[in-house]
Amino acid sequence: MHSCDAIGYLASGFVLAAFAMKDIARLRIVAICSNLAFLVYGLSVGLVPVWLLHAILLPLNVWRLTEILGFNSRAALADIVWGSALGKVTRSFEL
Repeated sequence: MHSCDAIGYLASGFVLAAFAMKDIARLRIVAICSNLAFLVYGLSVGLVPVWLLHAILLPLNVWRLTEILGFNSRAALADIVWGSALGKVTRSFEL
């Protein structure tokens, strides 16, 4: 397996994980990771439709995430990422 293939499988894993998400903010974070991985994969393999699609979806996912998180988005994003990594989230973002 080439490293490009591994990136493609990683990106696909992020898509699968996004479909399993219940929390919309976490879903957007995973979708952003997927977009970044598919951008790297599409550019490295030369798949224009893949990297073009994810180049368009990336800012859309970032925009929607900042809408969900509201005014204090940096603190809320840190709370989601680090709180969930530590097993505790102090704010609920479920819709």
